[in-house]
Amino acid sequence: MTYKRVFGLVLDSVGTGEAPDADKFNDGGADTLGHVGEHFAGKLKIPNLQKLGISNLRAVPIEGVPAVEKPIGYYGKMQEISAGKDSMDGHWEMMGLPVKKALSTFPNGFPEEILSKLEKFSGRKIIGNRPESGTKIIAELGEQQMKTGDLIVYTSGDSVIQIAAHEDVIPLKELYKICEYARSIVNGPEYTVGRIIARPYVGPDKDHFTRTANRHDFTLEPTGDTDIDFLQQAGVHTVGVGKINDIFSGHGIDEGYHNESNMDGMDHVDHVMTEDFTGFCFINLVDFDAMYGHRRNPEGFGNALMEFDKRLGTVLDNMKPDDLLLITADHGNDPGFRGTDHTREFVPLLAYSPSMKESGSLGIRSPFADFGATVLDNFKVSGNGNGQSFLDELK
Repeated sequence: MTYKRVFGLVLDSVGTGEAPDADKFNDGGADTLGHVGEHFAGKLKIPNLQKLGISNLRAVPIEGVPAVEKPIGYYGKMQEISAGKDSMDGHWEMMGLPVKKALSTFPNGFPEEILSKLEKFSGRKIIGNRPESGTKIIAELGEQQMKTGDLIVYTSGDSVIQIAAHEDVIPLKELYKICEYARSIVNGPEYTVGRIIARPYVGPDKDHFTRTANRHDFTLEPTGDTDIDFLQQAGVHTVGVGKINDIFSGHGIDEGYHNESNMDGMDHVDHVMTEDFTGFCFINLVDFDAMYGHRRNPEGFGNALMEFDKRLGTVLDNMKPDDLLLITADHGNDPGFRGTDHTREFVPLLAYSPSMKESGSLGIRSPFADFGATVLDNFKVSGNGNGQSFLDELK
């Protein structure tokens, strides 16, 4: 074992330029970090990510964030091989389980056989049933939902069924039960859906509706053991922060924390860093994606990056010599791009430990499974053979 604790931090949707296969997803020209930098016109200040090499890994540095002559760690980027560009695909691939068969998507809404089953089970009518931004469809149909008790059902470009309801009209327990049922009817073979998402909201009217932190993802059960399963089976302590527990349906997680926000998530990271353990802490910060990427809000996205960067400074200060920090993303969600969906992009890869004597480039890693293979290698745990460790390159 080289490092006693490894912290894997996923900045959900923080992509760094179109992937080679971006055109297959109609995402040619997407560049989350590049377009956020352009929006801020030189005023994007992320000094901690900068000194880790966030611009060094790019052919063109982020505007306002020049490359540094000597980063404090190692930098590179990763290219996805999974069939989709969803959070589930990205995280599963990171943990050695690429999603090779495309999951079901619903660009024209859901088929009647799924809707009728949901209506019969819930005793409620369904409204919506189309690909749409969550905030937009809730603003449009939320008042009707409050009056009738109907379910707002919608999707996106990803393999997902989202079910929204006002918390005062449909209690969380009931909404979760409906989502659990929805999960049970789309596990294949005809329809295989990646995630069912409960989307509760509150507020008196369309001008004041807000989605709450009681969102819950009911994810497809992993189709095989992932790297966190292999770690757990080997007695290595595993911690999940944010939606990690949801993405892996609870598999492989010893200790879990639900995030209310990015800053709440960083509070959890600070707490876990005070604990004495040997193991892997896997973290997802979803606000970049849910709050700003899908809403195509580069201003909010950049501000969230700067807020995170300040908290990253605390993490760097609190790291022990035998800690390793790996920062990456699961996909892109370019707030300066068309549409409202995820974007097929390279993702950053940053590695740092206070004990490092050198720094440099990790190049382009593919698949994402190189990430998990490195964690397994550190703890001398065997996996399923997917991915190549870069542990020996960290010096």
